[in-house]
Amino acid sequence: MNPRKVYLDHSATTAVDESVLAAMLPFFRSSFGNPNSLHAWGREVRKAVDEAREKVAALIGAQPQEVLFTGGGSEADNLAVKGTAWARRDRGRHLITSAVDHHAVLDTMKWLGKNGFEVTVLPVDREGFVSPEALDAAIRPDTTLVSILFANNEIGTVQPVAKLGEVCRKHGVLFHTDAVQAAGHLPMDLSNLPVDLMTLAAHKMYGPKGIGALYVRKGIRLTPLIHGGGQEYGLRSGTENTPYIAGFGEAAALAAKRLGNGDVDRERALRDRLIDGVLSRIEDSFLTGSRTERLPYHASFCIPRVEGEAMLLRLDFAGIGASSGSACTSGSLEPSHVLLALGLPHEIAHGSVRLTLGKDTAEEDIDYVLETFPPIVQTLRGLSPFKKA
Repeated sequence: MNPRKVYLDHSATTAVDESVLAAMLPFFRSSFGNPNSLHAWGREVRKAVDEAREKVAALIGAQPQEVLFTGGGSEADNLAVKGTAWARRDRGRHLITSAVDHHAVLDTMKWLGKNGFEVTVLPVDREGFVSPEALDAAIRPDTTLVSILFANNEIGTVQPVAKLGEVCRKHGVLFHTDAVQAAGHLPMDLSNLPVDLMTLAAHKMYGPKGIGALYVRKGIRLTPLIHGGGQEYGLRSGTENTPYIAGFGEAAALAAKRLGNGDVDRERALRDRLIDGVLSRIEDSFLTGSRTERLPYHASFCIPRVEGEAMLLRLDFAGIGASSGSACTSGSLEPSHVLLALGLPHEIAHGSVRLTLGKDTAEEDIDYVLETFPPIVQTLRGLSPFKKA
């Protein structure tokens, strides 16, 4: 008998919603014009790009002209960090990020550190929070950019973004946040939030892969990474990917609807049921990240005396899709840099598992996981050379 199929890896990616696919299909076939052409075919497509930009802007409380489309979240992070660093290098060459940020920011900062810039990496507490006071102390007269993840992909912790942004404003330093995990799942209004640049990705909110966006507050200048035809306000040259942009717009509209109709609250309730169930059924297990300031769909645990990879394989065999750490680095055998930054020892960090819910996750799915996961852990602990002290 085939096992029940339960996909709980929505932090890695989400399925394209039917409404999103329907919005994309015309631009692969009948509406194929180049949005930069002046004729009717081009104008039709330009209208679709503009409408999608308006929908993405509305989701985050921005103006349409403050949203530019990219090839994904990693490209948007690179443009935000490198683009700001190069544009403001005459003012200073000091940059700040955190120890739990995504590699798209950390590795970009590391590259800049080898090319004439100085980088400060802020520590976090045991729940993954960056302290606004620590940020305040780290900012120097030559600091030009702070980049802190809005919500962590591995442990679900939501940073005090408003407070961090206020610190940056006080010092006149630009503030970028990667909101790939948060946008579309948490309400946000950038007209009232002290954020200067923000990264989004469609495939985390039931849109297609390969399309992202960067919010750039009006008046901020960036140095582009890609030169050519001057599309996207001169900051991202290349013919616009109209089908994917249209899909992103529809995904943003869907996300706005879900935030308003209580669907996210239902997801949060299922998340809490999953967290409580795992903690009560699996001895010595513990939640990673914050219990309260947490993404509504995110649950992550460390299970001592069990290897994360072994758990994932057993869960997969049982029809449950989960992950251990970030899907972007899933091929690595090294423990998560995020979990190590929390102060966890290597042997504990190796026993991590992430279960992230989606809009179609049902109560029966959670029941199945809670029935299936504890016996898997018990079996693996019986085989493990690591025994309880």
